[in-house]
Amino acid sequence: MQDRIAATFQRLQGKCALACYVVAGYPDLKATADIVAALVAGGADIIELGIPFSDPIADGPTIQQASHQALEAGVTPEKALAIAKAVRKRHPALPMLAMTYSNILVRAGMDNFMKRARDCGIDGFILPDLPVEEAADYIAIAKKHGMATVFLASPNTSDDRLRNIATKSSGFMYLVSVYGITGARRTFEGYTADAIKRAKDAAGTKIPVGVGFGISTPAHAKFMIGAGADAIIVGSAIVDRIARAKNRRAMLAELRIFAASLKRACR
Repeated sequence: MQDRIAATFQRLQGKCALACYVVAGYPDLKATADIVAALVAGGADIIELGIPFSDPIADGPTIQQASHQALEAGVTPEKALAIAKAVRKRHPALPMLAMTYSNILVRAGMDNFMKRARDCGIDGFILPDLPVEEAADYIAIAKKHGMATVFLASPNTSDDRLRNIATKSSGFMYLVSVYGITGARRTFEGYTADAIKRAKDAAGTKIPVGVGFGISTPAHAKFMIGAGADAIIVGSAIVDRIARAKNRRAMLAELRIFAASLKRACR
């Protein structure tokens, strides 16, 4: 439930949270729970479990390819929820959000899918293609099941809309750090720091602000934290490391070390 998210931010006492994204079923079903365990061992505070979708419009090439491979291997939303259940058994207090696209929930029946997700240990959802202005039913159903609704804002989101997103979000508000899609980047522009400040002003004390898209090094993490981020969200850089790994053991060791380097930047 979203209580696990609130408890995590409270435990950190103002220090930045590290949220790590993985694709359910990539590189295979068995590996996902072990990947999560490696990231948690390195210091991940929150896990975003990506449920593969055929048209992931917010994702860059790295995550698109991983999602495509998972779908080709037969990963379904039901199998992704089974992974979530396995992760929850190993990590009872770990906040875990499902990041996917609204069609997954609509096709299965939103109320039905949310209930099953909750029963498998999911604490809430991130749906990049669902604007807050069209989300009344989704918010109501999520509230019924005690699940977080994490809405996205972009660098050019107006102050009024930022305040609306902050009001409608629960868990945290997700600020996209750059224009465009996900993917590791070398540098960030000044507009990212400005966007974080505006998001923080809009959120006030109501809700934390998590910042994602493009963060791939401890220096990037420090930049976001210096601008005021309450959480950093890392995805493509993790999936890149999984894709490059020569074997399972080396992959898990590298992910733990990478997560630890990011966590040190959060302190």
